[in-house]
Amino acid sequence: MDHSTNKSRTTRGRYLALLTVLALAAVLATPLFVGVYSASLIRDALLFALLALALDFLWGKTGVLSFGHAAFFGAGAYGAAIISTRFGLDPALGSWAGLLAGILISATIALIVGYFLIFGGVRDSYFTIVTLALAVIADHVVTGWSSVTGGDAGILGIPPLHFPSSDGWAALSPLALYWFIAGIVSVVGFSVWWACRGRYGAVLKSIEDNEQRSQALGHNTSLHLLIVFVLSASIAALGGGLYASTVGFVAKDTIGLLLSTQAIIWVAIGGRGTLIGPVLATILVIWLEQEITSIDTKFWPLAMGGLFILAVFAFPDGILKTLERLFNRLRSSAEPKEAKGND
Repeated sequence: MDHSTNKSRTTRGRYLALLTVLALAAVLATPLFVGVYSASLIRDALLFALLALALDFLWGKTGVLSFGHAAFFGAGAYGAAIISTRFGLDPALGSWAGLLAGILISATIALIVGYFLIFGGVRDSYFTIVTLALAVIADHVVTGWSSVTGGDAGILGIPPLHFPSSDGWAALSPLALYWFIAGIVSVVGFSVWWACRGRYGAVLKSIEDNEQRSQALGHNTSLHLLIVFVLSASIAALGGGLYASTVGFVAKDTIGLLLSTQAIIWVAIGGRGTLIGPVLATILVIWLEQEITSIDTKFWPLAMGGLFILAVFAFPDGILKTLERLFNRLRSSAEPKEAKGND
């Protein structure tokens, strides 16, 4: 690896770190400057950003695209809803038991499905197609098993997460809940970034570049892919469980093919493999959706299709990498002028 490559990666790392700090500061300060509705919109967008972050962990770091990640988000949401409302648990206990159950259910599904797919040698477009079928199956299960899932009506009355207080256990205020969710997204994002750096990050990068060559170097690539797949599904389920307990309602649009497609668009627009890019793109796209649908709901599908086409043709590497290249060009064009000035 030459010096220029190392310098480029160091510059890119500093650029992403600075952007992450600025984005985190902006997100944390937002509720102090906007109304309740805007703050709740960004709060919900942060929960969906966990789904985008989970997909970017799998797709961006290993090159494996799952078209059914909404199934894990939905499993987390429905797991939290069913456990907390169907078993007569105390709301304080039921809220946490539901969240944990949703994550465990999703991780178990991912472990079983992922084991047979990954160790069975299913890769590339075949893997994408099978996971697409997973989202379709999940949608049909939710619709057909209405006695448990509520069918098209969904499940209402999901208790919010309870925390220790002077009066025992109580739900957080809207502002505290916002910061709690922002903190969860930050911790998960930092953990994924930390896990993907160093030697393990190099292993994942080698799998993304050429899995057969990585196997020849002695890496158990199927095991690494399965671990990432299960962790990614668990992160998506965490987002789903938190979403159910935050809005108090869950419906089949949290588990179907449409949400899976949206997650792919969020990652593609934000920049695959950047982690922070999909989070910012999720917030941006959901904000755009609200603004456009407030004019007319018919415009949004057209706008979403246009965004995807723009992402493919105008900035195929995502907004973040496009901005990074633009920044590097401006910096490199300024360097000779500075050098001449010094001479």
